[in-house]
Amino acid sequence: MVGSRQRIAACRGRTGRAALSFTDFFAIDWSGQAVERPKGLAVAHARAGTEAPEIVDRAWSRQDVLEWLEQLARDGTRALIGLDLSPAFPFHDEGTYFPGWEASPVDGPALWQLVDELSADDPHLSATSFINHPHARRHFRQRGDCGDLFPPGRGRFRVCEHGQEAMRLSPYSCFNLVGASQVGKSSLTGMRVLHRLRSKLGLWPFDPMPETGPVLVEIYTALPARLAGMRKGISKIRDRETLDTLLAAFGSAPHRPLPRYDDHATDAMLSAAWLRVAAAQSELWSPTLLTPELACTEGWTFGVP
Repeated sequence: MVGSRQRIAACRGRTGRAALSFTDFFAIDWSGQAVERPKGLAVAHARAGTEAPEIVDRAWSRQDVLEWLEQLARDGTRALIGLDLSPAFPFHDEGTYFPGWEASPVDGPALWQLVDELSADDPHLSATSFINHPHARRHFRQRGDCGDLFPPGRGRFRVCEHGQEAMRLSPYSCFNLVGASQVGKSSLTGMRVLHRLRSKLGLWPFDPMPETGPVLVEIYTALPARLAGMRKGISKIRDRETLDTLLAAFGSAPHRPLPRYDDHATDAMLSAAWLRVAAAQSELWSPTLLTPELACTEGWTFGVP
């Protein structure tokens, strides 16, 4: 418990106004697919100004993304980088990530380390071994295997995910690994990457805002779409005209035509354009319910006020 208090104390001061000047804005549509090069991985780049975002076109692997982020950090690029994944599990509701498990971590960085260590033998930075661990699996809903500690209903939610619901979004519990909209596998693979980025590149609000270099934030790609005027119940952007209309809501010029329009590429592009606008909105760096304890344990979705 003493160690937990010390870690939480170290987080104080990370929830206030950030340094808001960035030159580059990246959005990464993530994927938890247990293959080397998931089709759902997409990276979009917007520069300061009004020029339309562009897709960083390559067949990405999670290892590629990790090495690219490390290079941005070495170069000192002042970039705001949005990751479309949940960096932690719910903690506030039970006072722990995994009730009943003595090895349950005390904060986000310790969680990332545990996931990475227990999945060390899994290829492609996947996390199959973690969700099959005899203690961890009890908390997850998996296909054909609902853990005895997965609660009735939709599962546990982080505080910021309740905030997403208040914005009329449709969050899913990270403990749910079933269905096309599940986010748990993406989150777990992302945690492995976050662990390997420790001391190289910080994630708001877990880490202090650096005065130079890149900054990572958690994003939810449905949020920019809703803010740009996309109606609830419509979640995919798959044509040029729709994408340009939504980009214009964030002051962006029309984009160069893409060779194909899939929701991974268009989600990333729209999110990059939104980050360029949202970065200067100081209130988004100081969410009303974001406490130092949450900053250490659950984190926060950037853009949820």
